[in-house]
Amino acid sequence: MVSKVFSAAVIGLDAAIIEVEAGVNNGLPFTIIVGLPDTAIQESKERVKTAIKNSECNYPYTRVSVNLAPADVPKLGTHFDLPIALAILLASDQLEFNPKDKLFLGELSLDGGLRAVPGVLAVTLRARELGFKELFVPAANAGEAALVDGINIFGVKTLTDLIKHLSGVASLEPASASQPGLLLQNVAPALDMSDIAGQEQAKRALLIAASGSHNVLLSGPPGSGKTLLARAMAGILPNLRLEEALELTKIYSIAGKLKESLVTSRPVRHPHHTTSSVALVGGGSIPRPGEITLAHRGILFLDEFPEFPRGVLESLRQPLEDSVVTISRVSGTFTFPAKFTLVAAQNPCPCGYLGDPAKRCSCPQSQILKYQKKISGPLLDRIDLHVDVPRLPYEKMQEQAACQTSADIKVRVEAARQIQRERFNSTKTNSEMDLREIKKFCALATGERQLLRQVMGRYNFSGRSLHRILKVARTIADLVGESQISAAHLAEAVQYRPKNE
Repeated sequence: MVSKVFSAAVIGLDAAIIEVEAGVNNGLPFTIIVGLPDTAIQESKERVKTAIKNSECNYPYTRVSVNLAPADVPKLGTHFDLPIALAILLASDQLEFNPKDKLFLGELSLDGGLRAVPGVLAVTLRARELGFKELFVPAANAGEAALVDGINIFGVKTLTDLIKHLSGVASLEPASASQPGLLLQNVAPALDMSDIAGQEQAKRALLIAASGSHNVLLSGPPGSGKTLLARAMAGILPNLRLEEALELTKIYSIAGKLKESLVTSRPVRHPHHTTSSVALVGGGSIPRPGEITLAHRGILFLDEFPEFPRGVLESLRQPLEDSVVTISRVSGTFTFPAKFTLVAAQNPCPCGYLGDPAKRCSCPQSQILKYQKKISGPLLDRIDLHVDVPRLPYEKMQEQAACQTSADIKVRVEAARQIQRERFNSTKTNSEMDLREIKKFCALATGERQLLRQVMGRYNFSGRSLHRILKVARTIADLVGESQISAAHLAEAVQYRPKNE
């Protein structure tokens, strides 16, 4: 007899429905799984066999064939354990139910319990789209799946409980629909802007960066506060909107890094400078999200910027420009979102004291040039705000002058983001404007055009630099609630461009 139940395979950031077929035939006891399964699925034979025996059922003492269709789609992961077990029980006449409109996910433990699996939110969205009525997932994943309405979610603790439910002996209660809007609460930052003495120019740049999602490069000697400023920026980012939270939850679920049912705060990723390009942008034989996708809608903090391998940094160029990363493999082409704010920190030279008035640089000129050339011009051109962070004297660090807290700054950031939401009628930010939108929303009066012409001629800015100046100026104008970009806004935006252009 042949049976069939439904499951799903996660491919990139989406899911594809998989038919799990099982046949019990005469022959020597043997189980085979076909349909491009990975090693984890091949090993499921032992997990499924023992789990069935420990769930008051019998594993067929004959030849068992399992097919995962369509056969040309690669399958990976342990979530096929549950549908394989149910298909075998159906095929061996130990269980009877109608599998239509039902979808199953879950890893089986040897005692028949169900363990959490990644990618449940993506599968739930796909199942609802295709008209499935019921989704059975491990109890630990029920809260995540319940974020999607329009489909009944059942959290299952053991295979025995599910067998009783499908047989009509006992009933599982559907997971209650979550109210994610109530979960998006403000989280107190670990480091407040008011805790950092001085560095007002750098704080101003971070305010602009958070308001328009602009990239920032902080440069200064060791101990000047670059890392503290970058970490404090997390506290001034605007709250996640519901659609953004669901998008992030889907990414983190597929990556297997979801710690709660819903991602409620913007991510801050800070990979070490030994990180490979695959770990940074994503990849693998079957591509998985990298650090830039995990930083989607949040911050990617690269400390010791020039210490990253040049090839790793160059891999950022396309995602910084397009806000997506496209990875091509033999198995297909995968596109991952990458709308992150890059915050980089670096020393001006290997010893760190080039240009420091209090301590002399000990690096030879050739070493300084080699160090600075580790970051290419095209990559620097994609960074909107270049900020010097000087070392502060002792007296300045001890000042108790009143300064804005992260909460105060965040209010201004939220107001600027609200203007952008109304402008673009979406969660789009100023840094994401295309050429047509730049012409429409960054139109300049005659005096401002003349100023920009003079600046372009004096500093020989590139066309990309011109567009980024306009985007930053638009954000500066939004911060003060002005619809027209003024000369003062342009002048401040130009101030943040690299001085060697």
